[in-house]
Amino acid sequence: MRFIFSALLVLTLAACASQGPTTNSPTTATNPASQQAVADALRKTATAKETINVDQGSVTQLTSADADLWGRIRRDFQMPDLQTDLVDIQVNWYAQRPDYVQRMTERSQKYLYHIVEELEARNMPTELALLPFIESAYSPQALSVSKAAGMWQFMPGTGRTYNLKQNMWQDERRDVLASTSAALDYLLRLHDMFGDWQLALAAYNWGEGNVQRAIARNEAAGLPTDYLSLRMPNETRNYVPKLQAVKNIVMNPQMYGLTLPTIPNHPYFVTVTMSHDIDVDMATKLANLSTEEFRSLNPSFRKPVILGATQPQILLPFDNASAFERNLKAYSGSLSSWTTYTVDQRATPAAIAQKIGVDADTLMEVNKIPVGMLLKPGSTIVVPRGSDDDEDISADVAESAVLAMEPDVPDTRKMLIRVRRNQSMAAIAGRYGVSVGQLKAWNRTCHDQVSRGQVVVLHVPVGKAMPSEPGPERLATDVQGGGVQKIVGTRVADTRSESRYDKKKGRGHSPVVKVAEPVGKISKPTASTASKGKVTKVVASTSGKALKAAAEGRPKTAANAKKGK
Repeated sequence: MRFIFSALLVLTLAACASQGPTTNSPTTATNPASQQAVADALRKTATAKETINVDQGSVTQLTSADADLWGRIRRDFQMPDLQTDLVDIQVNWYAQRPDYVQRMTERSQKYLYHIVEELEARNMPTELALLPFIESAYSPQALSVSKAAGMWQFMPGTGRTYNLKQNMWQDERRDVLASTSAALDYLLRLHDMFGDWQLALAAYNWGEGNVQRAIARNEAAGLPTDYLSLRMPNETRNYVPKLQAVKNIVMNPQMYGLTLPTIPNHPYFVTVTMSHDIDVDMATKLANLSTEEFRSLNPSFRKPVILGATQPQILLPFDNASAFERNLKAYSGSLSSWTTYTVDQRATPAAIAQKIGVDADTLMEVNKIPVGMLLKPGSTIVVPRGSDDDEDISADVAESAVLAMEPDVPDTRKMLIRVRRNQSMAAIAGRYGVSVGQLKAWNRTCHDQVSRGQVVVLHVPVGKAMPSEPGPERLATDVQGGGVQKIVGTRVADTRSESRYDKKKGRGHSPVVKVAEPVGKISKPTASTASKGKVTKVVASTSGKALKAAAEGRPKTAANAKKGK
């Protein structure tokens, strides 16, 4: 009961401090300095875990005030110091970049108190509060080339291991509260695994498996297994020295000609929870914040709407949280202007936008759809709400929605062409409506010329008629009813529908029409052409003896048949 009464008293005083003088508060009305003192005292007594639930009323936890946050951090340093040349190199690097140090430390003011609170709750060294300086320069929006994200630089897989949501609505690797909790849990697990904070930090950077193998190699060689004795990549070799360098600067910044900004030992933000959808722009407006400030505390939200179904935790500075709660209660309009649409068939964003009556550019921008992409069936996209749509996005959509895309290219088939004369790649490309670059890439060649008889790979749109290869007349063989016939032209083979597999050689074959020798040197018919009957145009029977036998009316003898006559 005392706790509830204290909480209500704090909120009442906060309301008085933020709303200004009232007729019921003559003391504060006549003394603005006392009013400001009350507000300052309230901020100092609120913890980082304070929560304002706008649906059920406010809850405030109290704690005792302390001194400057840097002093609090220094008092709880627990890790043994590392003294190496690499540490000196890193210290000098920071000392020569005072502007960079200033930006990092100023950025950390929003988050440092909360991290220190979490470390103390776990009885962990406060040196670890300095780790985001090394990982991300204290930017929760940081993204590395290897796709590590957030202040603590979680890789996607590690983030999922520590239950950090990564979906179309939110990436909790960037979330200040969730990522901090996950990072400290991970570091504590690594310390339990290796029994040493320096090895735990090496594993955080390099992976526990790599550190375990490095330890095993040293043990097998009879070598020490401490951090300095292990063989590791340069990045990991410099990782702990970087942290030690920042620790040295925090311990005595004047020694290095640096100045740290003062960070009050009270929370920068509090948590606001909601059960209804609200636009990011609307939340920013109700909290009297700039978009940049709101995003710096809430970088995990990936869409312009925050879903009530996800039970979001919105972080706001203390004074702004009070204003948000007050303005929200007075606001009577719609909080969200976005809903979702599920794509039922493969289509372009422009086609979908036209179908549902929204602007195509807005649809692509909000959903971050690159130009030249198609949406696959089942994809969920965020679209503007209709005037009569007041339903929030459901929990099922919030949990399972995905956006699946593929390049907007026509369906193609692979074809093989046997050219009938020497010619250039450019000529072939122009004939079949493809680029020279595509043609060279498909054929894995850098040559500009193609020789007679060479087979060329093409990818052409399905259903598109292909021109015949120009050049001198060639003979292909085909057997129909026992006769050999002359073929004019070269047939194009579609490898997708008629590919074969050579069981003996273990490789696939694509049927190409065999080009025979000139008249007088007729090739024997193949089983493939005999069975499939690939003929484009029959002109005349060509076997001289067969013609003579037919003219004389002589039947084909068994001997002649055996000899292939």
